[in-house]
Amino acid sequence: MSLETLQEQVDGLMEKYTELLIGDSTPELKEKVKLWAMYTHLSKTMPPLAKHWNQMYPDAKDELKELVAEIKRLNEENRKSQQDKE
Repeated sequence: MSLETLQEQVDGLMEKYTELLIGDSTPELKEKVKLWAMYTHLSKTMPPLAKHWNQMYPDAKDELKELVAEIKRLNEENRKSQQDKE
């Protein structure tokens, strides 16, 4: 399998994941979810690296905190919406 094919297939996976996670899957939302997923994983698996990065780039750290809060809020709204439909 070529790297291009793999990227296309993973992009489809990310699109569906974003849709299931927050109820919509625009290109911007997919990118936000990618950043959120990468940073969340990195901070859990390599906390010293995340801490170092946070210290080096405090403005970016603040933006990521806002992004994490946004994804959490959108996920909660999506869950509530799904529960209301049941």
